[in-house]
Amino acid sequence: MTSQITSPLLERQLLLQLGDRLRRLRKSQGLGTVELAERAGMTRNTLRAIETGDPAPTMGSYLRVMSVLGVSGDLALLAGDSLQFAPAGSAGARSVRAAPVVEVRISAETTRHQLQDLQSLALHDEAVRWAKTRPEVLEQAQETLEQWLLKEDARSAPLWREWAEILKNRSWRKVLGKTRHAQQLRQASPLVTALPAEVRQRILAQAAILKQGVVLGDASRLPVAEETP
Repeated sequence: MTSQITSPLLERQLLLQLGDRLRRLRKSQGLGTVELAERAGMTRNTLRAIETGDPAPTMGSYLRVMSVLGVSGDLALLAGDSLQFAPAGSAGARSVRAAPVVEVRISAETTRHQLQDLQSLALHDEAVRWAKTRPEVLEQAQETLEQWLLKEDARSAPLWREWAEILKNRSWRKVLGKTRHAQQLRQASPLVTALPAEVRQRILAQAAILKQGVVLGDASRLPVAEETP
């Protein structure tokens, strides 16, 4: 039986893989970012966000890029009239044939840093959601940052000062990207420290499951996500 994707970490990984494959497909077709963005009717910034697996762009934006690249058929099939489900009680509905299985696997030996950054992204996605709805989370992160700034750590101080502006202006997109600078900001982050311990542990557990490899459609191997505030 096919199960829903219930792990935010797994959802993030799928978007990252989709964005990376769209980027490679664009390059294989000899298209630059300016040309593809124009054909898809979007800005280059939106295209960059899609190619980095950013969850902020709409599904329609992803679909327009896929359409220009000629790979929108599978996604459109789900929404179109050509995919027909067997009527209840019919032989097709009673079929016990196994559905195709899609696997998402990460090898700890070859992509350890990728998994670590994916875990960091998921933690910050969650922390931003909490900060948007619970002022005390943002206040705790700011208090932690003030304590860190008193240490006068020459190496981390520039990142901490930038974090002060991020927390003040709620500039969350700066820390949710795939750029090297975004990764450096996440490594010096006070925001995740404000998450409840059980929330952090849940995401770490999801990372451990993803590290071993997850089979979509097998409910026994999918982590159960808890509601976020």
